[in-house]
Amino acid sequence: MWRYILQRLLITIPVVVLVGVITFSLLQVAPGNPAAIIGGDEATPEQIKEIEHALGLDKPYLGQLGDFLSRMARGDFGTSIFSQRQIGELIQPRLQPTLSLGVQVVILSTILGVGMGMLSAWKAGTKIDRGVMVFAVLGFAVPGFWLAILTIWVFAVNLGWFPVIGYSPIGDGLFEHLRSMFLPVMVNSYLGSALVMRITRSAMLEILREDYIRTARAKGLRERVVFFVHVLRPSSIPIVTVVGATVGALATGFVLTETIFAIPGLGQMLVQAITRRDFPIIQALLMVVAVTLIMVNLLVDIVYAYIDPRIRY
Repeated sequence: MWRYILQRLLITIPVVVLVGVITFSLLQVAPGNPAAIIGGDEATPEQIKEIEHALGLDKPYLGQLGDFLSRMARGDFGTSIFSQRQIGELIQPRLQPTLSLGVQVVILSTILGVGMGMLSAWKAGTKIDRGVMVFAVLGFAVPGFWLAILTIWVFAVNLGWFPVIGYSPIGDGLFEHLRSMFLPVMVNSYLGSALVMRITRSAMLEILREDYIRTARAKGLRERVVFFVHVLRPSSIPIVTVVGATVGALATGFVLTETIFAIPGLGQMLVQAITRRDFPIIQALLMVVAVTLIMVNLLVDIVYAYIDPRIRY
């Protein structure tokens, strides 16, 4: 097991380096010059060149890439072009909103998706099954921004149950924190659980057709025991896979969510950095997202080995 985990860890190193090269290269060819934006409309070409030299933008591509990768390896995200502050200091206060949103959404979407998928498989062919599938299909079809605006209009503007926008940190009280996060958490949990529902249902229905399931039923085992003991674990691998993929989708979806609900997290920070062409912040946040997704995939691989020990070989 430990050898398997070590191999997976070693594989992540070249992947992270490749992601860093791609991230840096894409921003190099992106339109817009940060030096011209900082200098303003009245800046002369000489002033723009001075700003480029101060920011290191006049260095060759390989030199800038080497500086970027070496900083990332040391955990140094660099300095913001506009605020001239360390990016690590800017990220730190925005971690709590994004982490709180992410943890709540992952937990709730997994519980909702797996639970309703199991119920749909258990009651296959019934009205309950069809109702769950309609619920899941709507999660695919409904645009996230439209659902977010609709929930704000219904539950915040008309009913007044939750704040329209804004964020209450955990330090202001757990209840107020959860209340301010309820709408974005529920919207993302529903959207994230739709795929989990369908995969859970299809995986379990496939296992239910196996011969050993008929044998277990023939031995007189109760249906609940058959379902939770003999069906759930063999069907866990595709479920774990899609849960990991859902985390990746949510990482990109938080940009839209935090913008709509005015949550001061990393997603909103990324939008502001793109607007101002603050390339160091964009690069740092993209690397944070990429490393997070790589770690999630590594965790999924490790869970595979625990679910099915044959995978390690």
